[in-house]
Amino acid sequence: MTEPNIGPGVHPDLVKVLTAVAALGVKPIQVLDPVAARQQMEWTVAQRRVPPVEVGAVLDRTIPGPGGDIAVRVYRPVGSGDAVLPALLYFHGGGHVIGSLTTHDGVGRSLCALAGCLVLSVDYRMGPEHRFPAAVEDAWAALAWLAQHGAEIGADTTRLAVGGDSAGGNLATVLALMARDAGGPALRHQLLIYPLVDYRCASPSYERYATGYGLLEADTMVWFRDHYLRDIADADDWRASPLLASDHTNLPPAHVVVAECDVLHDEVVAYAERLTSAGVAVDVVTYPGMVHAFFPMTVAVAGADEANARAAVALRQALMA
Repeated sequence: MTEPNIGPGVHPDLVKVLTAVAALGVKPIQVLDPVAARQQMEWTVAQRRVPPVEVGAVLDRTIPGPGGDIAVRVYRPVGSGDAVLPALLYFHGGGHVIGSLTTHDGVGRSLCALAGCLVLSVDYRMGPEHRFPAAVEDAWAALAWLAQHGAEIGADTTRLAVGGDSAGGNLATVLALMARDAGGPALRHQLLIYPLVDYRCASPSYERYATGYGLLEADTMVWFRDHYLRDIADADDWRASPLLASDHTNLPPAHVVVAECDVLHDEVVAYAERLTSAGVAVDVVTYPGMVHAFFPMTVAVAGADEANARAAVALRQALMA
C-alpha cells in the first residue's frame, strides 16, 4: 500500500483516519465525475460502521420546494414524546455537489441527542444538475416551511436555529442574512461548522493546506465551484460567497467551528471577524490539527467528540433561553 500524503501538523487521531481512508482506495474527489463522487462519499461513510447515536424518533418526509418536493429528515431526542421542541434547521456539507441525508445522519443524530432539540436535516438540490442558486432557494423554502408549518413535526417556531457544515454552513449563513433582510423568520442561533463563505477560492490557506490535509484539497474546491456555480461571476454574489455581503449587522449569535488544517481556514476566521466587527455575538473555537470534515468523525477523533459537545452546548443555550 502506498503511504498517504499527510501534511505536517495533522492530529495523530486524524493521521490514523486518513491512513485508513487511503487504504480503502478512496480517490481524490476532483478526479471523479459528480455521480461517482457521490457514490464514493456514501460508501466511505458506510465503512465507519459506528453504532448510530440513539435518538427518540427519526422521520423521513418531504416538504414543498421551488423545484419540486424536498426530502428532509426529522430527528427527535429520546424521551421527548410529542413535546413541542426548539428546532435546528441543518444543511449537509459536500461542496453543493455531493453529500446527503444519509452521509450526515450521524451529525443529525449527535446534535439532536446532545442539544435535546429537534433537528430538521434538508436534502437540497445540488450542482451540476441544479446549479446556483437552486440550493439557496431550497434552503429558503425549508426555513419558510419550518417557520409556517413546524407544528406538524412538533417544532417550536419561536425557537429556531440554522446550521450546517462546509457547503451547508454556507447555506446557513446565507439564510441568516436573507431572514434578516426579509424581516423573518426570527432566528436565535447560527451553528457554522467550517462554513464555505468565499467561492473565490483564493485565501492564503488554500496554499498552506493545498494537499495532504484530507479529501478537501485546493483543487477539490475548484471542482466544487465549477460544478455548483453557473460561471465564475457567481462567486461575487453574496448568496454564494456570504463573506462578500455588504452588511453583517443584526444577525443571530453564531458558534463557529474552525479546523486548523483546512483550505477554508482563513475565510472562516475572516467571516467570524466580520460578524464580530458588525456587533454580532460570536463564539469561535479553533481545533488544532483538525482537517476539513472532521466534525462527523466522532469516536475515532477526540477533537470531533469535543466539537460536537461544544456545538451542542451553544445550541442548547441559545434555544432553551
